[in-house]
Amino acid sequence: MSNLADQWLGDQLGTEADVALIAVGGYGRRELAPGSDLDVVLLHRGRTDIKELADRIWYPIWDSGVKLDHAVRTVDEAAAVARDDLKAVLGLVDVRHVAGDQELTAALRTQVLDAWRRDARRRLPELHAAVRERAEKYGELAFLLEPDLKESRGGLRDVHAIAAAAAAWIADAPSEDVRAAAMRLMDVRGELHRCSSRSGDRLVLQEQSAVAKALDYADADADALMRDVYDAARTIAFAADETWRRVEAATRPPRRWRQRQPTRRPLADGVVEQDGEVVLARDATPAHDPVLVLRAAAAAAQAALPMSRHTLDRLVEQAAPMPEPWPAAARDALVALLGSGPELIAVWEALDQRGIVVRLIPEWSAVRCHPQRNALHRFTVDRHLVEAAVEASALTRRVSRPDLLLLGALFHDIGKGFPGDHTDAGVELLPVVGSRLGLPDADIGMLVTLVRHHLLLPDTATRRDLDDPATVRFVADAVGDRTTLELLHALTIADARATGPAAWGEWKAGLVADLVNRTAAVLAGAAAPSVELLDESQLDLARAGVLDVDVAGDRVTVVAPDRPGLLWRWAGVLALHRLQIRSATATSLDGMAVTVFDVSPRFGSLPDWSVVRADLRRMYDDASPLSAKLAERDRAYARTTHDPVPPRVIWADDASESATVIEVRAHDSVGLLYRLTSALAEAGLDVQSARMSTLGAEVVDAFYVVDADGRRVEDPLQRQRIEDLLVTACRGPS
Repeated sequence: MSNLADQWLGDQLGTEADVALIAVGGYGRRELAPGSDLDVVLLHRGRTDIKELADRIWYPIWDSGVKLDHAVRTVDEAAAVARDDLKAVLGLVDVRHVAGDQELTAALRTQVLDAWRRDARRRLPELHAAVRERAEKYGELAFLLEPDLKESRGGLRDVHAIAAAAAAWIADAPSEDVRAAAMRLMDVRGELHRCSSRSGDRLVLQEQSAVAKALDYADADADALMRDVYDAARTIAFAADETWRRVEAATRPPRRWRQRQPTRRPLADGVVEQDGEVVLARDATPAHDPVLVLRAAAAAAQAALPMSRHTLDRLVEQAAPMPEPWPAAARDALVALLGSGPELIAVWEALDQRGIVVRLIPEWSAVRCHPQRNALHRFTVDRHLVEAAVEASALTRRVSRPDLLLLGALFHDIGKGFPGDHTDAGVELLPVVGSRLGLPDADIGMLVTLVRHHLLLPDTATRRDLDDPATVRFVADAVGDRTTLELLHALTIADARATGPAAWGEWKAGLVADLVNRTAAVLAGAAAPSVELLDESQLDLARAGVLDVDVAGDRVTVVAPDRPGLLWRWAGVLALHRLQIRSATATSLDGMAVTVFDVSPRFGSLPDWSVVRADLRRMYDDASPLSAKLAERDRAYARTTHDPVPPRVIWADDASESATVIEVRAHDSVGLLYRLTSALAEAGLDVQSARMSTLGAEVVDAFYVVDADGRRVEDPLQRQRIEDLLVTACRGPS
């Protein structure tokens, strides 16, 4: 593509004297993609007719529809711009002659590179700051579900920055591995432009299968494509980090003569710090010390220092295989590494890039760079596990077995790289992994329990009635003892925080803590503590015997004379006012229905509560306008994405002793709770309580219901009718 552009531009220039067309930026590097701009500079020796000549070249390009980024300058002018403009100098570092006077191109190249090298101590820190700012804005390519192939950390811009540092004679040029990784990203970028018919570089989910097909991945496997993309990005990011460490070392102020000798500070047996990096001691013998690799890694993370490239090379080439089962010292070093906090991430990545992690834990290869097609997750599986360990390290003081908490965090999703349900796969893998690590059988059993039940607490707390004794007894039977419960609680927090901001918040944290407290009491032999549904202010409202509404923070309590269908009326009114219902509980007291909602604004701003109160009172007497108003609101905020997964209705028969629990899993939409509770009312059911859980764009709603006679729903035909009504309600207003 670049050759065709060269020929075209050369034809436009013709045989003009004292001018040269040069390619800069991506065009200069021969990295044109279908949606790329042509970055061109017209150099001249002070020709007075240069504007007319430039117009003669530019207009045919514009007329063709090709995007053009152009400039007209003398050599001195171009060099002066490069001295003051970082973006300009980065483009000119890759200058390439296209047509015309080659001496002009050579003169500019010489001036630019001489100035770049002369000013490297000033310009490279400026470039590094720009790289950090870009990474903060666009995130890490290797762990994003929809990464920007060019701008994200580990993308093509980082390769250009490495090359710029090398052009300053400060760091090495991009290695063969980095060049291969860059070529892989450029291939993906080119097909992305073709498949999407646009010039954007963000590899969005809906384009991934098409790009995979264009690049001949078997069965258009988007996951296989993304694993290759992530692997390439990690190679580039790792090389970039190494480059910037060398730049920082080369551009820092020189030491005084008395300090020129490098200092070596012991960190661990066979491990020392030298010049801000972790290196092996002079008498270290990797070939006879299999634990050295983990000891060095733990020392690096605990000291917040990078491992030197030479040290990593020695460990890869010379380290003895870890004996199986692992010696206790190896387990201790692994736990120390996992407990080092945020510093774990960089050290683990260094080990992973050199293949050391997979050598120690073969199962890691299945989750490495494994994408997660879940809107809640912000990381690939492997990075999520490392992030979970980081979060768990902050909770180790809350548990009696911090080692098992850290190992549980690292392995809780290890089954996601294997066929079948990831929890079942993890339960099968953990005895193998635990035996290799040399863990006692009791500890392996504890880890298996943590993996088996790592979703138990959040799922139960957000989908079940905590006041129902069956709920707490179910959790107590699953965990078995207080030690497991506290580990599971800490793992739940670490897992959720590592997932993303939408997976954890005060509301869910409060529910989980409440469930843990109740379960702990049962495990201690006491009755489950109960939390009264109504506080004194709500009791006063109920005793007053009139319809009233109380708003306290994000909790809305509606009290009214009891009558059938109140839950769906209240849910409909709240939906009309753009409120998302996270949970709802209903009870009756002396003929008064008390319904408590936990809500949050769907679009960021709270409603006028006086208007909400007025609508609630109005709909108590006449709810006939509600359906039409909600249908109008639903059309105004119609879904813009296709929902290929049908809703699902689950009958949780063992979740309550007194009621039938119906769980509905569906795509979220305006007025969904209203439609579901209306459907239950149409089926003749009384909703005793409800629990809503919103997970990204999905909801899981659990309803505790009884029939008109207060009995559980057992009849299969009645269940089928209820299920049909609920599925229809999930699909939107009729």
